Amino acid sequence: MSALAIASVVLGCSFGAALIGMLLHVKLPDSHLDADSKDVMKLVMGLIGTMAALILSLLIASANSTYNAQSSELQSLSTNVVLLDRLLISYGPETKEARDLLRDAVGAAHDRIWSPDGVRSANLNAASRFVQQLQILAPKTDAARFVHGRAMQLTESILQTRLLMSEQLGGSIPWPFLTVLVLWICMLFLGFGLFVRFNATVTIALLVGALSVSAAIFLILELSEPYRGLMQISDAPLRHALTQLER
Repeated sequence: MSALAIASVVLGCSFGAALIGMLLHVKLPDSHLDADSKDVMKLVMGLIGTMAALILSLLIASANSTYNAQSSELQSLSTNVVLLDRLLISYGPETKEARDLLRDAVGAAHDRIWSPDGVRSANLNAASRFVQQLQILAPKTDAARFVHGRAMQLTESILQTRLLMSEQLGGSIPWPFLTVLVLWICMLFLGFGLFVRFNATVTIALLVGALSVSAAIFLILELSEPYRGLMQISDAPLRHALTQLER
């Protein structure tokens, strides 16, 4: 399910729980809603509200860290690709085939991540051919050997970053964790509804609260999957690297 669909489900569940609470307010005997009962319910709601707020803040912080880490890794990958290409140029004209393979590998990686059909699984065949071509080179001078060694180090770093990015594509929010959070939110809105009689002002206030919570869930899900959805990481760094490789 998409982040928007899940957020819509959270909105419906939380607002529906509030409506059920208002219905119970009318149906329950007065003895269930006396001062002592309300005090106990307020304490329980305060406990649930505190736990839900804490979990929401932790999830937002975690999702934001995931988003920022992926963005930094993409920028680092793009920078290393350009630097590797410049090293190959300085090595000599015999690296032209290796540079062509590097450009093909970067272009294929871009097309897999920012595909119209969504992110596709990594395919390192092009990268493997580039590494093989790089290993064929036989440097004859100290300067050439230094450039070749540095190019191999950068290649290893790029491949490690690419594999790490692939492993992180699945999202970082555990579903049981999110399910329990939604359950707490529904219980909280059920308690809100128990304290009030149905009227337009209260209904709108509860709807606004449900919208706010569902928007927070939407934000968490969007940030936890940086290469999907409305908040997708821009491909500008990799496109810029590709333009540099074509020179």
